[in-house]
Amino acid sequence: MNKPLATTLALLLATAATAQNQFILVQSTTSTANSGLFDHLLPVFTAETGIIVNVVAVGTGQAIKNAENCDGDVLLVHAKASEEKFVADGFGTARTDLMYNDFILVGPAADPAGVTGMEDVQTAFAQIADKGALFASRGDDSGTHKMEMALWADTGKDPVAASGQWYRETGSGMGATLNTGIGMGAYVLTDRATWISFENKQDYSVQVQGDVDLFNQYGVIPISAAKCPSVKAEAAETFTNWLVSDAGQAVIADFKIADQQLFFPNAPAN
Repeated sequence: MNKPLATTLALLLATAATAQNQFILVQSTTSTANSGLFDHLLPVFTAETGIIVNVVAVGTGQAIKNAENCDGDVLLVHAKASEEKFVADGFGTARTDLMYNDFILVGPAADPAGVTGMEDVQTAFAQIADKGALFASRGDDSGTHKMEMALWADTGKDPVAASGQWYRETGSGMGATLNTGIGMGAYVLTDRATWISFENKQDYSVQVQGDVDLFNQYGVIPISAAKCPSVKAEAAETFTNWLVSDAGQAVIADFKIADQQLFFPNAPAN
């Protein structure tokens, strides 16, 4: 091979390698994707850094499993205890609070369990169970499902014992579960961001909100190259650092639908 051709080939290979390093994969949740947050956020990040971010949007439990299988570079989910275990087990380098919103209970205008206006979510759940009113659960080990099961545990009720009766598990994401729940007239626990962006509300409204137990914290974690050597560690750190920076936090705060802010940044001050 002549020298000019060899030099050109080397440059092309180096360019290709550099270009490939400009792609990262984020394992995240249906709420961050379906709400439109990533559509709002990622073009700004890419314009500033040249790094393209692809997102896999699944339930938090599945996102964590995917990350543990080294399928991804960054984990961005909302189940703090599971996230901390992910880091403790060596799969993540560090976890940082990123943003929050809250969970809400939505239901039909008929409100068969009579929970409208309640602020104590455990009392509302217990009332739904006592009356045998339909409740649609994601049933998918997502962050929302983990929260729901913790709330049921607080009530002392076992909804799974009523599976297929008044308690219906969809095994689906948030949007699909809302569609299913609304179709059958069931109560649904959802994150507020998905509800605000959801279009098929019909006669449904927010019926229980404001309980401190409904706080919904999101965290961001670069996946560890020590566990997953294929991780694009530098680009993952760049993305994580940008999200928690003043610039990234401002972009998160700026995301609104119908003048309603969907996520509230709360990364620690730099």
